[in-house]
Amino acid sequence: MAEVTVANIKIVTDSSIQLTAEEIKEHHITVIPLTIMIDNTVYIDGETITRDQFMTEMAGASALPKTSQPAIGNFIETYENLAADGSQILSIHMLRAISGTVDTARQAGEMAKADVTVIDSDFTDRAMAFQVLKAAEVIETGGSMADALTAIQTVHDHTKLYMGVTDLTNLVKGGRLSHAAGVISSLLNIKVILEVADSELKVLRKGRGMKTITKFIDEMETNLRELKNVKAIGISHADGLELSQKIQTQLQAGFPNIEILVRTTDPVIATHAGAGAFAVMYYTED
Repeated sequence: MAEVTVANIKIVTDSSIQLTAEEIKEHHITVIPLTIMIDNTVYIDGETITRDQFMTEMAGASALPKTSQPAIGNFIETYENLAADGSQILSIHMLRAISGTVDTARQAGEMAKADVTVIDSDFTDRAMAFQVLKAAEVIETGGSMADALTAIQTVHDHTKLYMGVTDLTNLVKGGRLSHAAGVISSLLNIKVILEVADSELKVLRKGRGMKTITKFIDEMETNLRELKNVKAIGISHADGLELSQKIQTQLQAGFPNIEILVRTTDPVIATHAGAGAFAVMYYTED
């Protein structure tokens, strides 16, 4: 099939996003990989290590993996190569609260010989993909940069991202929870529900045992069924496929016409949230 001529705007994002290989190819999206260091070995996300391999390596690591944003030179080179034909660049990245990637992208955008617009999605994973895919849709139907930005903001304002953390070990190692609090939480079998809101991770609920998780999922399903025009749902996990598939089955019953993508999350989220964590993301249209 002949390639469709689209507006000269090219989309760039980072590898914390949750996109299928087919989506990346179909919409000509450029994904800049993050780097990960596990016990002094540096990996390139999605190139020299897969997400499932990362979970295995993290489980056997002596220390918490370290993730870092791409080098500014990588961004500059990417922007300039993509803009060589006169295209504008729309660069959409994960929330600043968990990574400096968007700041690096902005610095690169100012330095590059290219017309670059950088956006902090305020999300990551599939929730960020909602914005990227909507931008691609607008661009492919002849929309301008302004049109794409308006559409992105609308999706942003109607997106929810909830995360369940079933093991607080990594939150302790990463300094986001004190060791004493972590020990007590582990002894009490504490589970935590987080929400990404107002550009940060907020504790929405915490309680003992998996009943905290299952109760929240039941309530979320009920709330989702009451919403109109749910457009997309995504579930990501960090070595928590079984639980994620149960959530998928539960939600799919209420939304048989929506294909719910279930995949392993990116190393950044997996490092912070730890094994067993999951996230449910969705957005609605008015």
